[in-house]
Formats: sequence, C-alpha cells, structure tokens
Amino acid sequence: MAEGKEKLPGETYCFACGPENPIGLHLDFHFADDKYIAEKALPHEYQSYDGVVHGGIVTTMLDEAMGGCLYSAGEKAVTARLDVRYRKPTPVGEALTITGWEESRRGSFVNMKATIALADGTITAEGTAKMALVD
Repeated sequence: MAEGKEKLPGETYCFACGPENPIGLHLDFHFADDKYIAEKALPHEYQSYDGVVHGGIVTTMLDEAMGGCLYSAGEKAVTARLDVRYRKPTPVGEALTITGWEESRRGSFVNMKATIALADGTITAEGTAKMALVD
C-alpha cells in the first residue's frame, strides 16, 4: 500500500478526517500491514443516548476507513453500497480502533471491509462496502 496521499486544500475540511473542520471527527489514519487504521476516543458531542456513539457517526467512521483507504493509496472512489452491522454499543470516551482494508476487486469496483474495536479487541461495529473507482 501507498505511504499516504497528502490532502489537497479543499479536503482538509472533510467531516471525518479533515483537520480544519471545527466540528469534524478529526480521524487520523495511517497504513499498517495493508490496513488503514485510526485510533480515536469520541467526546459526548457525538453520542446518541447516554454514553453511546450515535449510529450515524459509527457509520461515518466505517465509511471513511474504507473510502479513505483507497483514496490514501492514490485511488479515487465513491461509495456505491454500504452495509453496517452494529454488534455492540460503541461507547463515547473510550479508545476505539477503526480499521479498513480491501477484500477484493472486480473491474472498477472494490469490495472493502472495516471494523470498529474497543481496546480489548471487542468489535462494536463492522461494515462492508462496494466502492466504485472514478477518474
């Protein structure tokens, strides 16, 4: 995998990974063993009910892990299909590891997978996506 693509000026405002977005998640991904990984503890501003990350934010983190993995490796892609399985509530304020990776390719489509895990390795959510490569 590529070392990582530097963000262009307009991309620094991405809700999921943009460092300049004041209300963004500020996910900071890196590559390790062909996986795209970020570690984050989310504050209460991103919760749904008390102590639990909102499901839409969980989905956003999974989508970013999959799409960002391709983008940071130098490939532009959009999400064509996204499926999420919520296994356990994802807690706010606890260390989370968000991981995305490529499963397979066929033509201009890439099948991706992502997980969110607690420090003890318990997976709270997993996602699969079909990403469409674009010019």
